[in-house]
Amino acid sequence: MRLHRYFAVFGVLLILAGLMLVALPALAQDEAPNPVGEPPTFLGDFYNAWVGSAHARFEDEAFVHWDADGEIPTSCARCHSTPGYRDFLGADGSAAGAVDVAAPIGTVINCDACHNSATLALTSVTFPSGAEITDLGDSSRCMVCHQGRASVNSVNTALEEAGVMDDLDTVNADLSFINIHYYAAAASLYGADVHGGYEYAGQTYQPRFRHVEGVDTCIDCHNPHTLEVQVDSCGSCHTGVSTLEDVQNIRMNGSLIDYDGDGDIEEGIKGEIETLQETLYQAIQAYASEVVGTPIVYEEHTHPYFFVDTNGNGTPDEDEYTGDTAVRYNAFTGHLLQAAYNYQVSLKDPGSFAHNAKYHIELLYDSISALNGALAQPVDISQAHRNDPGHFDATGEPFRHWDAEGEVPATCTKCHTAGGLPFLLEHG
Repeated sequence: MRLHRYFAVFGVLLILAGLMLVALPALAQDEAPNPVGEPPTFLGDFYNAWVGSAHARFEDEAFVHWDADGEIPTSCARCHSTPGYRDFLGADGSAAGAVDVAAPIGTVINCDACHNSATLALTSVTFPSGAEITDLGDSSRCMVCHQGRASVNSVNTALEEAGVMDDLDTVNADLSFINIHYYAAAASLYGADVHGGYEYAGQTYQPRFRHVEGVDTCIDCHNPHTLEVQVDSCGSCHTGVSTLEDVQNIRMNGSLIDYDGDGDIEEGIKGEIETLQETLYQAIQAYASEVVGTPIVYEEHTHPYFFVDTNGNGTPDEDEYTGDTAVRYNAFTGHLLQAAYNYQVSLKDPGSFAHNAKYHIELLYDSISALNGALAQPVDISQAHRNDPGHFDATGEPFRHWDAEGEVPATCTKCHTAGGLPFLLEHG
């Protein structure tokens, strides 16, 4: 099987190399091909970068999960095979926007998934919430898959169908855990613009996180072939940053408030999120035991992640999440489902601190608060903070007053947008 997969990968690369030689004769004359069996020199660097990436790891669960079935179902093929991705985009001649046929096993995400006529024309992506983001450029290729598979709408639909929207603290057998899926970086990045997290009614959430020009898209920050963070570009502005660990320790002057309430505002923003994640898990377990009466544990590597804590020790023991003794958690209330969903949203984007830290902080804080409302002994978040003060609070009315209109009018942009005053000073 391993040999078969490698041959499949090399086959695609050699075909692509041949096509490029035909289409680009001038380039072929300048760049002599390598010996037989190796990509030509003008593809070599790209191949070497890609072959060590997660997109090429053919033994990973993301590509072998369906081997026993013999094919990858249409619901999964888009992001777990090259034929499925091309099918979704219409690069195979089919209608775009859906996968029409199950994909064969044995492929990865290789060159012709992202490099074809359909991706060249792709500029917009529709998220699970139905929100469409336009003018994405090449990053649209990433966002087709790195958007998750659920949203606030998914959770609300489940609550409405179960008839519990007005009674969020009563167990309902029709409720089960909803999984956003994995590495939903685009859902984090666009925050309240695409509603990937569970956003509580009456609260306002951080929209798209804007970084500085030149490092504000997927492929500005990640090498598109290795997928690795391009740390060197971070160090050009963030003094002393030269490793990924350094990136995780970044904290800006606009984030000097104690979000997690632990008294430490020197730690990186990643540390603030991690403590809030721990606090939310504490609240989830307290709520499940006290309000529901069925203890709960979370096992991050085993679907469906939330299981009944049969011995009540608060720890996911192996017999609680594997084999015949495992019992998937089956006593969800509305509040517990909302919080469990947000816990997973935050954990399954390991880059949340860089993609949109404030959005994740808001989701975690609100989830804890919602569960606390039903606890006799609430989890203490009295020293934690949801929002930044003053000019740094992107969820405040001075900056969100025009959300329904979709734009801030010219008469108000000077004081109510980040770019209004600089534009006025430059252009008058």
